[in-house]
Amino acid sequence: MEPIAPARLTAAKKSYAVRRVNFSDYSHLATNASTPKPGDIVLARVQALGSHKKIELPNGRKATLHKDDEVLLAFGNRYAPDQYEAYVPETLEPCHMVAAGGIAAKAIAWHDKLSGPTAVEPVGILCRTDGRALNLADYALPTVACSLPSTVLGVFGTSMNAGKTATAASLVRGFAKNGYKVGALKITGTAAGGDPWLMHDSGAAEVLDFTDGGLATTFGTPLDKIVATTRNLLRTLHR
Repeated sequence: MEPIAPARLTAAKKSYAVRRVNFSDYSHLATNASTPKPGDIVLARVQALGSHKKIELPNGRKATLHKDDEVLLAFGNRYAPDQYEAYVPETLEPCHMVAAGGIAAKAIAWHDKLSGPTAVEPVGILCRTDGRALNLADYALPTVACSLPSTVLGVFGTSMNAGKTATAASLVRGFAKNGYKVGALKITGTAAGGDPWLMHDSGAAEVLDFTDGGLATTFGTPLDKIVATTRNLLRTLHR
């Protein structure tokens, strides 16, 4: 491990995926010997721009990337038919930013409409003084002890771009316009702010997604973990 200056992290572009992380918790960077896990927070340097030329910041702004920019991402697996198939690497080897929301992974395939992934070189995983890696799971919303809401409408689709988000936004808009207080929850996918912002704009009083439950992505996440995370986020909306 090696110490890292706070000013260096302040200068790095923070992604939507890591918006809940308290960066005062870090003290060191774990470098060569580290084995990344989904949700681990990594400081990485942009090596070459690909299809993702911008990174989504926590406030939703899309910041332009440049070669040699340092960015703060979360490791996560991704499978998106119109985008990338990518997996968390076994080492801190050069990999890719496979989502503008801030996901680091090794891309093995992508849609032919894309120019290829943006290449990044991990500098190190952020760690506490005891050597434990900072992980999104550490910043998940606390467990809520209350009943589930009595009415929950779910929107499901067979793949990305099937119309799930548009349908959900229309439902939110309709109920909100008719005087209902609506909460919206995105339970699967890859960290990105577009869908939550749309739900807010459509009239949702509160919006959560799986990143609020400590998950960078849901591809490859055990089903029981997704179910448990969803139940707690629904209770959080209902509290």
